[in-house]
Amino acid sequence: MAATSTPLKIRRLTYADLPQVIALERRAFPTPWSLAMFVLELSKTSGVCLAALRDGELVGHLICSRYDTVWHVMNVAVDPAARRRGVASALLGELIERVGGNGGGAQITLEVRPSNDGAIALYERFGFLSAGRRRRYYQDNGEDALVMWRTPSTLEGRMDDIPNVAS
Repeated sequence: MAATSTPLKIRRLTYADLPQVIALERRAFPTPWSLAMFVLELSKTSGVCLAALRDGELVGHLICSRYDTVWHVMNVAVDPAARRRGVASALLGELIERVGGNGGGAQITLEVRPSNDGAIALYERFGFLSAGRRRRYYQDNGEDALVMWRTPSTLEGRMDDIPNVAS
């Protein structure tokens, strides 16, 4: 893995990246996405698919789909050898900038394993709050998922603009 002093480059994910994406997925997750899942997301014109590269090597990716007015982060992966070095933060920061979330106007949601303390802390630093659970969401072990949201209200510590959540 390249030294962390090398600048990280964030750019649009392309079909040409898919061999590296699939290899990274297999290193990063017990149940990686299939090639077909990535092809489907890349084919959507309304989504945001990002690649993080260091020294030309793919070290992370992020897939986000848009459903009406809500952005859904579907996949954030960082190569295990590059974790805790700002890759996921850079990807999330770029996503928020692209969807207009820096001003707080965008509604962004995601699911995360309750056991993934590092990811939860990362999302909370970006203004996401936990707003519920999806029971037995993860196929590999039946673990629930925390449903997290980043909205204008969550940036102020409230949840009154999250769909289907009682304040």
